[in-house]
Amino acid sequence: MDEIRLARDVAAEILRHARSKPDEECCGLLAGRCGVLTRALPALNAAEQRATSYEIAPKELFCMMREIREAGLELLGIYHSHPNSDNQPSARDIERAYYPDAAYFILSPHANAPDPIRAFSIRDGRRIELGIQIV
Repeated sequence: MDEIRLARDVAAEILRHARSKPDEECCGLLAGRCGVLTRALPALNAAEQRATSYEIAPKELFCMMREIREAGLELLGIYHSHPNSDNQPSARDIERAYYPDAAYFILSPHANAPDPIRAFSIRDGRRIELGIQIV
């Protein structure tokens, strides 16, 4: 997988989510089918240090996964923002990439960011940046 397809409205929605609390990491899941991400499922950040980390509470994650399945979609991506650093995977992001088949989207909430949405494949401790095609 060298490129991921992201619906235009979903790209706008996740950027809005990141910019709604620019001092905290936002997070959520991305679903779709046939390799096109067509739905964002924003989550509450349950981490203690929301300025530097994110976590989706297990109960919320379970409900979101059920919602994805019931809609006939697949989990295709996970997103979060980096309000205080570049939007590339941190060592913690790489360590906690528990879904190797999902694309990891990292957002910058800053209006002047050159690439506010970046996507990565993270597998076996290695990261590869993916091209994003907005559809």
